[in-house]
Amino acid sequence: MNIKPLGNRILVKQSTEEEVTASGIVLPETAEKEKKAQGKIMVLGNGPAIAELGLKVGDTVVFGKYSGEDVGKEKEGLKILYVGTVEDKSEVLAIIE
Repeated sequence: MNIKPLGNRILVKQSTEEEVTASGIVLPETAEKEKKAQGKIMVLGNGPAIAELGLKVGDTVVFGKYSGEDVGKEKEGLKILYVGTVEDKSEVLAIIE
């Protein structure tokens, strides 16, 4: 499935956290667990806010826990987020460098 976000939107693949129990057992990705509120940018829209913030494919961003719209299959962890300018309410909170 090809998804091209429009305007000031980006497509993000949410990160999954490798979970280790107190006794050192690593839980596999197939186990049910909550996805982190951060992810890697897969595709950029063509809006001016994206260029203004300097976002690029491959950047890791932080977003609100309930931000964006889930797209694709649930296990893919794809999310479309709105990127606003400084004056707008953006769903992207930070870039991890």
